[in-house]
Amino acid sequence: MSEMITADLVDLDLSADTKEAAARALAERMIAQGRVTDLDGFLADVAAREAQMPTGLDGGIGIPHCRSEHVTEPTLAFGRSADGIDFGAPDGPADLIFLIAAPAGADDAHLTILSSLARQLMDEDFKAALRTATDAGATAALIRGDEPEPTPEPESTPEPSAGPESRPKPTAGPEPTPEPETAPAAPAAKFKIVAVTSCPTGIAHTYMAAESLEKAGRDAGDVEVVVETQGSAGFTRLAPEVIAGADGVIFAHDVPVREKDRFAGKPTVDVGVKAGINRPAELIGEVRDKAARGETMSGAASATPVDRAGDAGDGYGTKLRKWLMSGVSYMVPFVAAGGLLIALGFAIGGYTINKAPSVAEHFVWTQTDSWAALLFQVGSVAFAFLVPVLAGFIAYGMADRPGLVPGFVGGSIALTINAGFLGGLAAGLIAGGVVMAIQKVNVPPVLRGIMPVVVIPLISSAVVGFLMFLVIGKPIASLQRALTDWLNSLSGANAIILGIILGLMMCFDLGGPLNKVAYAFAVGGLANPTEGSLKVMAAVMAAGMVPPLAMALATTVRGRLFTKTERENGKAAWVLGASFITEGAIPFAAADPLRVIPASMAGGAVTGALSMAFGCTLRAPHGGIFVVPLIGNPFLYLIAVAAGVCVSTALVVILKGMRKSAPEGGADGAGDATAQKGEEPKIPVAA
Repeated sequence: MSEMITADLVDLDLSADTKEAAARALAERMIAQGRVTDLDGFLADVAAREAQMPTGLDGGIGIPHCRSEHVTEPTLAFGRSADGIDFGAPDGPADLIFLIAAPAGADDAHLTILSSLARQLMDEDFKAALRTATDAGATAALIRGDEPEPTPEPESTPEPSAGPESRPKPTAGPEPTPEPETAPAAPAAKFKIVAVTSCPTGIAHTYMAAESLEKAGRDAGDVEVVVETQGSAGFTRLAPEVIAGADGVIFAHDVPVREKDRFAGKPTVDVGVKAGINRPAELIGEVRDKAARGETMSGAASATPVDRAGDAGDGYGTKLRKWLMSGVSYMVPFVAAGGLLIALGFAIGGYTINKAPSVAEHFVWTQTDSWAALLFQVGSVAFAFLVPVLAGFIAYGMADRPGLVPGFVGGSIALTINAGFLGGLAAGLIAGGVVMAIQKVNVPPVLRGIMPVVVIPLISSAVVGFLMFLVIGKPIASLQRALTDWLNSLSGANAIILGIILGLMMCFDLGGPLNKVAYAFAVGGLANPTEGSLKVMAAVMAAGMVPPLAMALATTVRGRLFTKTERENGKAAWVLGASFITEGAIPFAAADPLRVIPASMAGGAVTGALSMAFGCTLRAPHGGIFVVPLIGNPFLYLIAVAAGVCVSTALVVILKGMRKSAPEGGADGAGDATAQKGEEPKIPVAA
């Protein structure tokens, strides 16, 4: 920490009133010290990190942080606000603001030093000292952890030492009778907990949660907590004997726990990283209660992915979205492999290739049609897994591994009764719900060992099978047929309206939940491809290409309206947009959401509407321009994409131009020159 913060990086009278202004004020101090090379580029990285999860913590702390290529060395700046600044903490504004800047390639040692600040912030005396400090240099020393200068003791005249003559002589007498020795009482055995903490960047929240849990264990007196911090730069595994001797496990994480199977068979509490910071004593109490009831991660009432999705405040709608996205995320690779193989088979062998005999019985090495049939049939096999995988992993998202068997069984039944994609959704939710209900039943200890491998799969599969075959399967199959018929019947204004809606959804959050819902809807149609579902897939991919391509074009034609970093990002956005990676526009939206997002949505709506109006179709679920040969009406499809890109580009240029007039001279070179000085039009950083 010694070189990370100096008096010049401390502002004891921070006048900013927003988190963006606070980050800028502290970052400007880093610029002045040569610790940051590009102010706007660094602030865009800070905003992108803030968008993942607010960095406000209980107790009046804001700790914005990121790893950035614009940082030359690990740096920490501190600001103290008299009025407080909202960083998203549940208990209100923050008055102690720490801006942590780590280089993109910071090594483990640097991140370990950075983590020491996070641990200090759990010390109330440390925070109190920061709030009363009056000198920037002393504040920097306090944060560094420098030892205070020792106060010299006043000199005093030593007393003359007593000589041998002056010492009292012992008097002779009987030896005293020794007191009988009593063995010291054995200390009570401590309840041992192992924990894993992690956050997306692995710099701050990871270590704050670790310190909070360890401190809560010490405060409890009879609890010992040992934490494994899984930061982004790697992690040091807990010793196997430590895990084996633990009485319970706490996972406080916002990214998946690595090598989670090491902790199987232990009572487990699974939450988000902020819960580890804000309510550690409560988590310790929960894991002790589970241990007392004999619950384990693989047994009854085990913690599920729903518990670890976030804090207890998550509503049912949020949980439902996470369950569905869990299934979709596992299904997409099957869609990509199967869809592209099928599309290639059609491209090589024509649309009659689906009637070719099995290549296992008839394959001629020298015939193109045989190779086309091979691609088509392999892709068809991959596609046959779509609905079972969707259902299986929705159930997994709800109930962990015990949900896989009934989920896959329910998904396969959905295919058998022609309930399709909707049947898979219903089967997954039913399977997960049934398993969760079974897990809440208290069973005798003798049965706990066979619950996850025998009892739960047996009972849950039987219940799911009964419900899918005899109760809800047929109504869902009827609804699926109605939806398919509706898509096939879409034409004219109805098709255009659907294209507009899908385009808006794809461009609203640029790869976020709404984008994923639209994409999942399109991909689900590929499980049972029809003319209507292929049009939907084409519209969704076309609209998803618009935002990054539009930002790339805008930075090319009016570069002076963008920062130097954004112009560099614009070069990469050409490739990302052409590859149907909508997330390529996120850096632009993070820096200026009120202009970039509406412009992107307008272009996406135009493209979606035109794609549907032109009757474009697509059998591949991904690929961008690289699968144009597999698109129906490819020329019109490219026109639809180009039209949306032009609309978004024009709107974002107009909106940015209205915000602040461009510098005189107009050339992009002038913009570059001012960018080097930090004088080009400032783009406010937003979360």
